[in-house]
Amino acid sequence: MTFASIAVLLSCLLVLGSFVLLLVNVNYNVQNIGMLNYILVFVDTDRDPSLSTEEVDDAFTIDQASPETTASGSIVENGGSAETTSDSGNAGQSESSLVRVRGLWDDMSDADIASLGSKYDGDFWDFFCGKAKPEKTTPLGVVLTMSAAGSESSNSCVITQEDGNLKWGCPKTDLIRPKFSVLDPTYTYSLPDYQLACGAVDMLAHLCERYFTNTPDVALTDRLCEAVMKTIVDAAPKALADHSDYASHADLMWAGMLAHNNSCGIGRDQDWASHQIEHELSAFYDCAHGAGLAVVMPAWMEYVCGHDVMRFARFAVNVFGCEMDFAHPERTAQAGIRRLRDFFRTLGMPATLAEVGGRAEDIPAMVDHRCEKPNGFPFGGFVKIQPADMEAILRLAAGEAQ
Repeated sequence: MTFASIAVLLSCLLVLGSFVLLLVNVNYNVQNIGMLNYILVFVDTDRDPSLSTEEVDDAFTIDQASPETTASGSIVENGGSAETTSDSGNAGQSESSLVRVRGLWDDMSDADIASLGSKYDGDFWDFFCGKAKPEKTTPLGVVLTMSAAGSESSNSCVITQEDGNLKWGCPKTDLIRPKFSVLDPTYTYSLPDYQLACGAVDMLAHLCERYFTNTPDVALTDRLCEAVMKTIVDAAPKALADHSDYASHADLMWAGMLAHNNSCGIGRDQDWASHQIEHELSAFYDCAHGAGLAVVMPAWMEYVCGHDVMRFARFAVNVFGCEMDFAHPERTAQAGIRRLRDFFRTLGMPATLAEVGGRAEDIPAMVDHRCEKPNGFPFGGFVKIQPADMEAILRLAAGEAQ
């Protein structure tokens, strides 16, 4: 074969590859599912070439979220579903070759867990309490119906163990990243306002957990974080105002994935203290994760702001458009925190512990509950949080002066 022939062949392959990526990108309309079937079978042939077009097609019966849907952070409390397809085509068998999920972020965590558990003889809770390490999973496929946690492309999942109210995450592993995800913004149109707002808060929090870092010289990911955060701040109110506005729902869907596939966190230390504290709120009061974050994250910011005032000032200026006070950067930093809390308010989110059903008298118990987790303290990559710090942050969230 001549060099020219090889060049032509490579060019054809590049064009074909671009065409496949175009079909599967965020703007692809999954109504045209016939062509997509063949792409998805091709994607998974390394695991199971026997999957038929009909089996893949079964995975794409889209369940839109109903007004009764809840997103409390507990297991299987929403309108989607997860199931497995085995080599013989039967659902739920241990030799399953593909886990498919349609639904909301909890459903995707359920599917992550099903994916892990299907290849493990013990209790999958072992992965969450550190007794076992994931080594093998069933491939996972996702059709997204809620823009929020970014599970459609992330390497993490969280589960609530109702016996003891333990809301813990599994150690991050690329084994549970979905083999494919279909993102069509029109399938988020039917979300109630509350779920849409909770999702916007969660994805913004995912970015903040990466943005507030001690790692120097990360200009590119700083700007990536700021750009995606600004997009969320712009798009969320528009999506709430018009549930059929494609552009704002598409922006939120794309932002949610970028916020948690770690594109914005590469090469930088990350924090995650606010998420760890919020998990106690969800465990104690069964509140939606996004609602709990709307309460905890501004309180955490107030508490740790003095650690790096200029980073908080930059957040205020570049995300919320606050005017920089070079003589008093702490004022700019505090203005940004107020703007964040105000933004959450405009989405209909709570601002205080009481608004998620919490009580100040429960704070010591929440701190003690955190102590039950292996390596529970300290936590946080930006500022190390000890029990006294966690209590102080929760008291700020309860409206008590520092």
